[in-house]
Amino acid sequence: MAMVRPLQLAAGVTLWREYFARPVQQEIVETVMRLAQSAPFYRPLMPKTANPFSVEETNFGPLGWLAEPGGYRYAPQHPVTGEPWPAIPDMLIEPWRSVAPFPQPPECCLVNLYRAGAKMGAHQDRDEDELGAPVVSVSLGDDAVFRFGGVTRKGPTQTVKLSSGDVLTFGGPSRLMFHGIARVIAASSDLVHGGGRINLTLRRVTKA
Repeated sequence: MAMVRPLQLAAGVTLWREYFARPVQQEIVETVMRLAQSAPFYRPLMPKTANPFSVEETNFGPLGWLAEPGGYRYAPQHPVTGEPWPAIPDMLIEPWRSVAPFPQPPECCLVNLYRAGAKMGAHQDRDEDELGAPVVSVSLGDDAVFRFGGVTRKGPTQTVKLSSGDVLTFGGPSRLMFHGIARVIAASSDLVHGGGRINLTLRRVTKA
């Protein structure tokens, strides 16, 4: 872990620039890709429309977040293989312990893989029972333009560039803020083989 001073972007929204040094970033990416061999990336389907996401996803931990035509939910098995998700690597538990003011461990590490043209529309992380725990997000690979606002879709928003190794947290008054990835800046990093960005989102799901 790099010793960095956090930036307060809004009430409950904090950014640690280059929390992970380059060698650790490489180790995390290698670990993610190794675990993805048993829990392969797939494209979730939007509720109601059944349109596929532009990002590819997988999960680590006892619970994985799923998007399906019937809605959003958490489940202990991969929807394609039917196998349990791999455990969350210790190197990703570490930032949760360091930057998340919450005593219980995360139960889900959602892995989003952004290849060329992928983005994420504005949404809330609200499928968890434990909303007292913050969300911890790790960025790896290409830079991304992160847009966030308040707890309603209307109102002002702001953007910040997230770079490889950055860690962002949001909780408290911003736990249910709308947020998304407006765009990924292609070829801004060579960390991810084949290009693109990996985002790891750590969440506590059940009541502590």
